[in-house]
Amino acid sequence: MAACVLAAAPALAQAQGDRRGEPAKTEVWTPVPVAVATPKGAAPSDAVVLFDGTDLSAWEGEQGGHAPWAVADGAFTVVPGSKGIRTKQRFCDIQLHVEWRSPAEIEGFDGQNRGNSGIFLQELYELQVLDSYDNPTYANGQAASIYKQAIPLVNASRPPGLWQEYDVIWKAPRFSEGGGLASPARITVMHNGVLVQDAVIVSGKTEYIGAPSYSPHGCAPIYLQDHDSKVSFRNVWVREL
Repeated sequence: MAACVLAAAPALAQAQGDRRGEPAKTEVWTPVPVAVATPKGAAPSDAVVLFDGTDLSAWEGEQGGHAPWAVADGAFTVVPGSKGIRTKQRFCDIQLHVEWRSPAEIEGFDGQNRGNSGIFLQELYELQVLDSYDNPTYANGQAASIYKQAIPLVNASRPPGLWQEYDVIWKAPRFSEGGGLASPARITVMHNGVLVQDAVIVSGKTEYIGAPSYSPHGCAPIYLQDHDSKVSFRNVWVREL
């Protein structure tokens, strides 16, 4: 036994030496990742800035024309009854950052009537915006839910009147040439820095009544919902993936 161990030792040492002596065999030099500047508190250098605190020039009304929501103090706010707004640019796969704030004054409302809005990816798939701080409602309709589809892993909501953050990775659905679903959409969401949706498969477009389903489509705008609540937004940017 001892003789076998002694005989094997030089071979093992030689194999280990070969691996240590040729690190270049496992080094990959291309493609070189593009450098992206990430200034603190600002959008990455390769981002498409959708709101810089000054105007809604990147947005339009739900039916075209100017975006009718109010801009003040570096944010923009839903004007109830004015309908939603959408980006002029169309997107497929994106990284999205958006900060939002529900009204500080609750005024007796609760459930779905408290700080309600929505972020629709490709105009069809809703990431819910809602004041879900000490505000019971159906779990697949609370803040950070994929509305009527996916319950968030935890409730990371801050009190009303405080700014909140969503960081989203959106992988758009793919369709075959014949219009069939080749691969469904997937979404990952961080709410205030906490993982709440983990590469969740989206079952189809958002429906208030009935089951979700897919219909073929291409890249489309990001849409923000007017749900009769003065929800505010700021620091909105995307990176196309």
